Amino acid sequence: MPGTKPEPKIKIKMEQNLITTAFNIDGYKITKNLGIVKGIVVRSRSLFGTIGASFQTLFGGNITLFTQLCEKTRKDSFDLMISHAEELGANGIVGFRYDANDVMSGVTEVLAYGTAVIVEKS
Repeated sequence: MPGTKPEPKIKIKMEQNLITTAFNIDGYKITKNLGIVKGIVVRSRSLFGTIGASFQTLFGGNITLFTQLCEKTRKDSFDLMISHAEELGANGIVGFRYDANDVMSGVTEVLAYGTAVIVEKS
């Protein structure tokens, strides 16, 4: 009918134990493959973060400012991937992976991707 809005999909909250790097989930059967889902984040280092990290390199060891930036970027891309899968109606993701590339000096892209699936307990 013209002018009517399509019925919104019920958004499923995905359980973390149904996201795996494997291609199956123990105790579950994949009933439907919904395709590839991804979450991409492109981040740059701030001037202050770069200066602070430069001081940390003088002392060696873990450069916590960069570690925190990397962890936040990975989490953000992971969360975007999950949102994409939930929009498709998935309750699981198999074959999950991360990829990262330098876009330019000081700018990095982080991609989280996998295959969105619907699974049922076996």
